[in-house]
Amino acid sequence: MKATLGKIEDIICAIALAFMTVLTFTNVVARYVFSASFSFSEEITTYLFVLLSLIGSASAARRKAHLGFTAIIDLMPFGVKKAISTCSYLLAFLFSSALFYYGINMVMSQMRRGQVTAGMQWPEWIFGAFVPLGAFFIAVEFLFLLLDTITSKEGDAK
Repeated sequence: MKATLGKIEDIICAIALAFMTVLTFTNVVARYVFSASFSFSEEITTYLFVLLSLIGSASAARRKAHLGFTAIIDLMPFGVKKAISTCSYLLAFLFSSALFYYGINMVMSQMRRGQVTAGMQWPEWIFGAFVPLGAFFIAVEFLFLLLDTITSKEGDAK
């Protein structure tokens, strides 16, 4: 399941980045060649950047690539390292779970109110759904890390 989730994350990131790149490049060409730009390009690019950032955070969690200062922790005995890592991953899981929960509430509120985007006048919830979607992936990745840390034994590879 971990590998499948990782592939899904990587595919979403690749598609979002490719679409953002093509859309932005096309908009720049249109602006300089035709002296007109696509009014929707900045809006879509911004929403896709949110999606890319959140899914990228999940991908970074899977790779244990989030920023951290481990110079002192690396000198500590295994039990202390395990306790600190467990607390760290638990807090990250709780935070991303809260983001998921409140993201769903935000999307439901956008749907109830019939909010639309500023430029395209599309339903806001379509793009608002990127928040709970990304938070879900982040929470799952930190849950995997938390469970791996809890079940790890001294001598296991990091």
